[in-house]
Amino acid sequence: MTSASPASSRLIATVDALRTALAESPDVLSFTLGGTIDEETAAAAEADGVPRKFLDFCRVLNGVGCGPSVQLFSLREAEEHQFYCEPVVDSPLPLSPEKLYCVGMIQEAPVYLDRAGGDVLGALEEGPDWPDAERFDHLAPSVEAFFLERLVDPAEYQRLALIDDELVEYDDWLKLLRRAGLSG
Repeated sequence: MTSASPASSRLIATVDALRTALAESPDVLSFTLGGTIDEETAAAAEADGVPRKFLDFCRVLNGVGCGPSVQLFSLREAEEHQFYCEPVVDSPLPLSPEKLYCVGMIQEAPVYLDRAGGDVLGALEEGPDWPDAERFDHLAPSVEAFFLERLVDPAEYQRLALIDDELVEYDDWLKLLRRAGLSG
């Protein structure tokens, strides 16, 4: 890590534990852990308008697909999904590419980084009807916190992914969290 990457030691340790567990888990295949981006890629992306707070996360984990309906984008994927920031006719949401950056999808609803403050926002309860939401919910104070507090927390992930109790033991992300020693 360089001084340009202010990722926490907790994020680094968590991602290292997940990568180690994944390497030892050939039966866990239904999600992906991205690699990392280098400083040159990050600098070029920042010059193109990608928020530094997203790039700092990508320096440690460049995308993660926790299951079929829960994903934080890699840099490349995020660049392809910025159309979700464009205003939607008749939507009360304050959509704006100048104010928001789409960093993921959960249950067909985009997850945004607020460019000004770095908070993670979304209308996840609405799912695919997210443009009809009255407002965005505050999901976390940063992409790192969203990952650590929502996606690495088994109960929060289970709630976000809409996994009922009968399917908990079959979910590969939950299996990986257990094998990495992150399930509590």
